[in-house]
Amino acid sequence: MEQKGELVSYRPDIKVVDCTIRDGGLVNNFYFDDEFVKKLYKTNVEAGVDYMEFGYKASKEIFDPNQFGKWKFCDEQDIRSIVGENNTDLKISVMADVGRTDYKKDIIPKKDSVIDMIRIATYVNTIPAAVEMINYCADLGYETTINIMAISTANENELDLALQLLAKSKADVIYLVDSYGSLYPEQIRRYADKYIKIAEENGKLAGIHAHNNQQLAFANTIEACAIGVSYLDATMSGMGRGAGNCYMELLLGFLRNPKYSLDPVLKFIEKQILPLKASGVVWGCDVQYMITGQQNRHPRSAIAFTDEKRTDYSAFYVALLDRE
Repeated sequence: MEQKGELVSYRPDIKVVDCTIRDGGLVNNFYFDDEFVKKLYKTNVEAGVDYMEFGYKASKEIFDPNQFGKWKFCDEQDIRSIVGENNTDLKISVMADVGRTDYKKDIIPKKDSVIDMIRIATYVNTIPAAVEMINYCADLGYETTINIMAISTANENELDLALQLLAKSKADVIYLVDSYGSLYPEQIRRYADKYIKIAEENGKLAGIHAHNNQQLAFANTIEACAIGVSYLDATMSGMGRGAGNCYMELLLGFLRNPKYSLDPVLKFIEKQILPLKASGVVWGCDVQYMITGQQNRHPRSAIAFTDEKRTDYSAFYVALLDRE
């Protein structure tokens, strides 16, 4: 595997995707007020970010709209209330989980939508359904990505088969997702090499979505970027489920493409993120998330630990080991 570019250079194929509302929405059940979302949209436009992910296209038959903010569902009129016709260079994306969306009902043709890209999230064992969704959305005119979650727990042979199936789909980008924040840069490099090779052989690109359980989301993102991954996910101040994600301010400060501007992001953090944290919304790396990351476990137990305001880290660690 060869490095693509140098630290002092920039690559025009790189696309930065802001996932603050979508992944961050998992922290506050998507209850962002319109002013916050409008200012984030404006910030992304000014910062030169390539895509802004507004949230999920979740089924209202499965998820009660009374228990979630509107960005769990991303109705067309709600997005348009923020972006209008989106006459900017920023593209709009949403995510649809396999088995959790009425995609044939809720995803309308691209010609009628302000959304540019649909990101399909799947596990290895639901790849056939994911391919059906990808091809359906592509046929409607959307850019598409496939995000294979929890690959740190996947059987290598099954992952290889999944990638082969996805390579024949109409997806534009195949995403490497470190859902549990358990992977190290050396492992990321090996996975990224696998993804890039199969993507390039089939006219596609590769992306990365990293979680910060071991404070490696940024390191893993730029490691993948260094060998040729093109789509890079990040969030403002790392806002995201549990330990959060790659920090947008770190990523834009690292990239050398002159189209990106850090100052609007810093202003947004100062004016919007700090008050959000002060209001009691909690995310970010802590000992409990480090433990689940090291043990390659889903962070749900660490999230519960956080919600209960516990600090008995040793007991949590021992209990996690006892579940093996």
